Amino acid sequence: MLIAWAVTSGGGGGGGRDDAKPGGSDPVESITPGPGSSGPAISQQPGGRDESDDEGGTGGSGGSGEPSGGSGDGSSTGGTGTGTGDPSGAASGTGAGSSGGGGSAGQQVPAGSPLPECKPAAVQLSLRTKVSYGPDDKPKFELIAKNTSSSTCKADFGPKSAVLTVTEAGGEDDDPIWSSKDCPAAAGPLFLKVPAGATVIHTVDWNRTLSAPGCATPPAGKAGPGTYLLEAKAPGEPVQRASFVLAKD
Repeated sequence: MLIAWAVTSGGGGGGGRDDAKPGGSDPVESITPGPGSSGPAISQQPGGRDESDDEGGTGGSGGSGEPSGGSGDGSSTGGTGTGTGDPSGAASGTGAGSSGGGGSAGQQVPAGSPLPECKPAAVQLSLRTKVSYGPDDKPKFELIAKNTSSSTCKADFGPKSAVLTVTEAGGEDDDPIWSSKDCPAAAGPLFLKVPAGATVIHTVDWNRTLSAPGCATPPAGKAGPGTYLLEAKAPGEPVQRASFVLAKD
């Protein structure tokens, strides 16, 4: 027994080892990882401001635009005009449109226009109306001025300058039953531009009422069926005449 004890206690020769621990039983030192995370380890940039917040900008938005092509009015009109009426039953119209029968409606210009006034020798005046008017028709009288000169001028078609009168044919007297100068709403001049070599037309509508000089009270009623004579007088121009019929019902 003494010999067995000596062998077991003296063998190994490597003093300083703790024989109480079995060989290879010391645990291997390891680093335990911290809790896992699916996000980045650092969620903010230094300074604590989220650099993804671009306060000064927003995503560019595509501008909405309309077609830049100009819009055009493809329609054209034959003309525009203005009309004036007066208590004597006439309405005159002027404008810048086409008129049937040759010529165009005269363009009105101010009395102070730099255009010179037409000389009688340079303008030929004529008169036109329909041969017959129905019971509900308003007779239309057309004063036609043709500029035979090479210069544009202005002609006065006012009710006291280019005077229109209507007389009953075969009546008891020759006094007009209506005149444009008796009681016009606008007694002043009415200047129309007459281009060189052109013809302009000034139209006066008559509603068949009677008139009296100086805006006196005219006879009651309207012109009845029958034949009437129409005259136009203008300074320096020969008297123009025409006739028309107001038909019965």
